[in-house]
Formats: sequence, C-alpha cells, structure tokens
Amino acid sequence: MANEKTAAPEPQAPITSLLGPIVSSAHLASGASPALSEFEFGLILVGHAFDRWMVRCMAAAGVKDLSPLDVLVLHTVNHRGRAKKLADICLVLNVEDTHTVSYALKKLERLKLLKAGKAGKEKTVTITEAGEKACLAYREIREALLVKAVRSLGLDEALLHDVAQRMRALSGHYDQAARAAASL
Repeated sequence: MANEKTAAPEPQAPITSLLGPIVSSAHLASGASPALSEFEFGLILVGHAFDRWMVRCMAAAGVKDLSPLDVLVLHTVNHRGRAKKLADICLVLNVEDTHTVSYALKKLERLKLLKAGKAGKEKTVTITEAGEKACLAYREIREALLVKAVRSLGLDEALLHDVAQRMRALSGHYDQAARAAASL
C-alpha cells in the first residue's frame, strides 16, 4: 500500500477560539453579551491593580498606610486647589457611603495632609503644604514608572480618551441598573 496518500491532519482551531471570552464567571458570559462579561473581568483586574498601584505609589512618595480611597480623596481635595465639601468629594468619586469618605478625611487631617475649614455652616477641607508635596511626589513617581511604561505601548492618547469616556458612560448604566435592582 505504498501508493496510498496519507491524509493531512485537519487544521485545528486556535486555542483562543475554543476558550471563548476570558471572563471570571462563565454563567454570566453565557447571556446576551459575553463581551460585557469580558469587560467586567478586565475591570475587576484593572480595579485591583489600580488600587495596589495607588497605595504603593503613595508609599513611595513618603505617605504609607493609606487605603486606595484615602489616596483618591487626597488627590480630589488637591484638585484645582479649592476647598471641597464632603458631598462634593463623594459626588466626584461616585461614593455612596459618605462615612467612608468622612473617615478618609479624618485620617488625612490627622496626618496633616488636609486641614478643615468652614464655608457657611458646612465643613470643608483643603490641601496642606505637606499634602500638596505628597501629591507632587506621587505625580513624579507616576510619570517615571507608569506613564513612561504605558506610553511605550504606543497607545494613542485619543484612544485612551475614548476608552475613558466610554467607561464613564458605562458607569451610568451600572448606576441605573443598581437603582433598578434595589427596587426589586
């Protein structure tokens, strides 16, 4: 049977097509939008990585033992150098539990990174010189370690801007869905 041709093996599908989307919960990805589940898994990974980054970058800037929320609150208060109210900080950061931001403000005041003030009857907070120095040191470390690495990927700034806009738009859909779920 030397004349028989051996059949070439059939090409196999790439392994990625066999796996489907990369998600944390296949039961959620089996619905109408597997891509949304894939986005959510990416969001989970990015969220945790971003939290670690903020804490470690601020520690490298000389301020240790802050939580991710503490770092966000510090940068928010520093933003544009104006006094901020608790409600405004919560609104900007989309934090529903005001007590967590209130705790962060007290902690940052104890560390002398913020100082309390008043606008009428409302309490406000402003950045101190030490708080501003910490934010500037954070920025320098961010530029050297993160911005430089991200820029090396060759991502277009316009693309990052577009992704950021879409993420903010999606946050509104998640908020609306959360309100609807709370009413069930």
